[in-house]
Amino acid sequence: MRILIIEDEVAQSKTLSDTLTQEGYQNDVAENLDDARYFLQIRNYDLVLLGWPSGSDKNLDIISTIKTEAHKTSVIVLSEREDKESEIKALRSGADDFVRKPLDYDILLVRIEAKLRFGVSNIIEIEDLIINPEEEKIIYEGEEIELKGKPFEVLTHLAMHKDQIVSKEQLLDAIWEEPELVTPNVIEVAINQIRQKMDKPLDITTIETVRRRGYRFCFPKKIS
Repeated sequence: MRILIIEDEVAQSKTLSDTLTQEGYQNDVAENLDDARYFLQIRNYDLVLLGWPSGSDKNLDIISTIKTEAHKTSVIVLSEREDKESEIKALRSGADDFVRKPLDYDILLVRIEAKLRFGVSNIIEIEDLIINPEEEKIIYEGEEIELKGKPFEVLTHLAMHKDQIVSKEQLLDAIWEEPELVTPNVIEVAINQIRQKMDKPLDITTIETVRRRGYRFCFPKKIS
């Protein structure tokens, strides 16, 4: 499970990040909306923790973007605002929950668990192809396909961005924890694994190479 923290208070964001890491969640921290939009473009998040400062309503605007482009992602607003009207405003803006500061981390973790447990399924279904990210499972025409690890994550990320061209750099940032320590060649290796273990045996095409730009998940169809 991956969580994006959008919080301009450095101490607060660090505590949030450390707490989530201890609980086994992968997470990224955006200190402003521009950074948040960048992360949302390159990565898929199960949940967003959105700080909402007292002096501005701008942070709420990003909720509509999240829900439009990644409607399966839950959003929890974190705010020191105590009035009922603010909570109503956040929820009407599309937030799934509203938690007041100062944060009780035990309560926050329970709410995060609840949203992830009862959130919209991340299962991808396209005709006879089913990709289940939570169970790392692929099923095609009723048969399970043996594809695990990074090749599975690459396939899933491309499938979640169906019909979009995704560059090697974007794939590295989205999937590898320390992308700067690996070479783009690992993407080619992962794509080759997908084609060897999945496309060729099943006689389908799932990923196409777009010269000098990256890769695109294409609708699976019979080659012959």
